[in-house]
Amino acid sequence: MTGFININKAAGVSSAREVNIIKRLTGTPCGHMGTLDPMASGVLPVAIGNAARLFDYFLNKHKTYIAVFRFGIDSDTLDTTGNILKEGGYIPSEEEIKSQLSRFEGEILQIPPKYSAKNVCGKRGYELARAGVEFELPPKKVNIYSIKLLKRVNCDEFEFEIKCGGGTYIRSIARDLGAALNTCAVMSALIREESGIFNLKDAVSTEILTAENIKDYIIPTQDVLPYREIYPEESDAKRLFNGLSVKCGLPDGIYKIYTAEREFYGLAEVNKCSLRIKTKLC
Repeated sequence: MTGFININKAAGVSSAREVNIIKRLTGTPCGHMGTLDPMASGVLPVAIGNAARLFDYFLNKHKTYIAVFRFGIDSDTLDTTGNILKEGGYIPSEEEIKSQLSRFEGEILQIPPKYSAKNVCGKRGYELARAGVEFELPPKKVNIYSIKLLKRVNCDEFEFEIKCGGGTYIRSIARDLGAALNTCAVMSALIREESGIFNLKDAVSTEILTAENIKDYIIPTQDVLPYREIYPEESDAKRLFNGLSVKCGLPDGIYKIYTAEREFYGLAEVNKCSLRIKTKLC
């Protein structure tokens, strides 16, 4: 069994918990394509079987979030689940917030939260933070395609739509936007509406999945890959599927490759007129 399930993760549960449910129902190793914090909800693509080999292909996928930031408050986790470090700070106006948003668009440098899964000398950042260890995380480049203020939720909370690339920390945007406005801010709610081709309107809750119906929700691996298809000749296919390369006239790039029986085999790569199998997925 292989493919993807577009899960609508519930707020208050871990991404690992959702993956374990899929693993139990399918009896197959699984993995998610980009974690969501326990407080967040929304799109969580779960790869089943060999589809988990595609993790690297999802690193730079565009994502859309609806986030709520609470101003005038700070916490050690940069969200409302952490220990409060400061409260009662300045609450900016909608106009003030809008005036700062453009500085967060484009390719920017962002410091990840200490309470994150970033690796620090072989340990996760959140493990060190919980243990009280002092450390610093270096800034990393992220892409934020747009950030819009949608509405004021209440006196100190505002809702935003954020479109960004993989690896972006929404909690860090809250922190940095607060600092740009000479105050502080944390994330108080988060919904992931899109992750690559996966979107919230088509997502399914694990609560309705059973061992009997789960196959109805599995998306074939080839359907989530935006690459051209190739069907090699029998003589070339024999070489390719035995780990050898063949000459071809296709442009450089990644392709979905199929067997002589027109069954999906995996991904192939063309580099300087040389075609080879890159990832076996069947």
